[in-house]
Amino acid sequence: VADPDSVEDKRRFFRTGPGEYGEGDRFLGVSVPDQRRVARRFKSLALNEIRTLLVTGAHEERLTALLILVLKFAKADEAVRSQIVDLYLANTASVNNWDLVDSSAFQLLGEWLADRDRAVLDRLAGSQSLWERRIAIIATFAFIRRGDHEWTLRIATTLVGDRHDLIHKAVGWMLREVGNRDREAEVRWLIRHQRTMPRTMLRYAIEKFPADERRAFLAGTGAGPGG
Repeated sequence: VADPDSVEDKRRFFRTGPGEYGEGDRFLGVSVPDQRRVARRFKSLALNEIRTLLVTGAHEERLTALLILVLKFAKADEAVRSQIVDLYLANTASVNNWDLVDSSAFQLLGEWLADRDRAVLDRLAGSQSLWERRIAIIATFAFIRRGDHEWTLRIATTLVGDRHDLIHKAVGWMLREVGNRDREAEVRWLIRHQRTMPRTMLRYAIEKFPADERRAFLAGTGAGPGG
């Protein structure tokens, strides 16, 4: 199902040039819908074979490996789920682009931690790895969907001074998701950080605010509705 003619576009899209965040990544030219179809076909693949695909594969092979893990996780018992999460955490070096993180972090790690000790997220948020830091904040989407935003705001506070644009976008996105469910909680956090947080993070977080509130927060004077 590979389309070699699309490889160069994918290299540009995922920033694989020298010094870019995806430097040196390999592509086959397989679309995401085709990867999902392959994942469904091979969802019974053994974990050791999935690990081989994740660790040694090209970009699309790594994403397909993660998609298979997500399918397995959804149907697995606690013992297998534990093995899947252990495999995931042991191989975060291969979860090394934003699409790989966003297709797996909350679906695997976040779901696993929903009713467990979440201290691993603090470790990931403090990592030197851009992708581990993104995993930390995106994993909290699983909690947000349950009406629990405490850890999202905790990790957002840890990452508010992060220098990388991909973290700014991820944190802003998760803050926006908090606001979709609890606007007051998001606004309280933004009031504390609006003058120091990166502009991209702020813009993502307030994307759905009324125009006048967006202007106020961008000016550093936001106070929420009626403020």
